[in-house]
Amino acid sequence: MKFSKLLSSFFHPINFPIVGAILYFLLLPKYLFIEQERLLLTVIFVITYIFPLILIILLKTFKMINSYHMTTIEERKFPLILFISITVFIGYWLLKSTVVDLLSLFYFGYALGLSITYILLYFKIKVSLHTAAISGLIGFILYFSFYYKVNLILILAILLLLNGVIATSRLRLQAHKFNEVLLGFIIGLVTQLLVYLIYIM
Repeated sequence: MKFSKLLSSFFHPINFPIVGAILYFLLLPKYLFIEQERLLLTVIFVITYIFPLILIILLKTFKMINSYHMTTIEERKFPLILFISITVFIGYWLLKSTVVDLLSLFYFGYALGLSITYILLYFKIKVSLHTAAISGLIGFILYFSFYYKVNLILILAILLLLNGVIATSRLRLQAHKFNEVLLGFIIGLVTQLLVYLIYIM
């Protein structure tokens, strides 16, 4: 049980937006100036990690949420709106830069996925944000591999294995039912691929 809690904390959904950006720059086959990469990563890190982290701490301090994992349907609503706004902003900013178009899709995909999970809250469905986050990253790596024609099978295999570990930990902690974990995986993956398909049309 302690190991499952550790996994859930270490692989918290808030970590994946910056992880995706780091992987993007590590795997990108075309050249970018190191100053550009550092600037983009710094802005992404501050806006998608530091700012939401401070807000979550404040929400917890003022008892607007009971847990950093936002276990109830009601306490998820406001943070989800915030994260949707952040991912839309980052996606739009990156798209306007014209340097990293494909990376912008990653954040638009997350925004779409989070929007669906937010809507489902009103139907009393609490989608696993953990599995949605990692499957979103899997979807991103899939179309990154296809777009740049690079073989990323090993990375995809590791991520799929990690997805299984994270899903198992969420079930062991009884944080979600099986259908919520599965729905998270489907939403995360499909929304990323959908955004990419719209982009290339």
